[in-house]
Amino acid sequence: MVTDALHSVTTQDEVNLILADSTKLIATDINWLPDPDHPPALRFRVPVISAQEVLLKIQGRWNPKAGKLSYILLHPGLGRIYALDMGVEHRNPTGGCIGDVHKHTWTERYRDAMAYVPLDITATWDQPVEVWRQFCAEANIRHDGTLATPHWQEELRL
Repeated sequence: MVTDALHSVTTQDEVNLILADSTKLIATDINWLPDPDHPPALRFRVPVISAQEVLLKIQGRWNPKAGKLSYILLHPGLGRIYALDMGVEHRNPTGGCIGDVHKHTWTERYRDAMAYVPLDITATWDQPVEVWRQFCAEANIRHDGTLATPHWQEELRL
């Protein structure tokens, strides 16, 4: 009898399999849209398909006024399972402050609250397309499309 390995493992094992899965694919061009909840930020959310058939989504948010950029891999039952945040410091639940460039990975004990400093992200928050390439490479996500360069116009002072 063949069993579905993804559904017969613990939650931590499931997340580890998803992150290691190299069949994750975004098969569309991505455009940034205004984020009505956080103006002047821009955002996107697109589906990620894989051979494991988990209904993942990926979300991006870029706020040039605040100097922040985030890319977040979302699982339908667990929420954020992997993410990159730039432009905001993070405090781990075990203590200690992580710098303003950090990644989150999901664990059973801390869910998405633990972060670490990534060595694979060399671009800066104001280079969202290059950061995207680096994030996808490390997260085993193939993007068959383009990520548009976000455009933002600062308000003019009168």
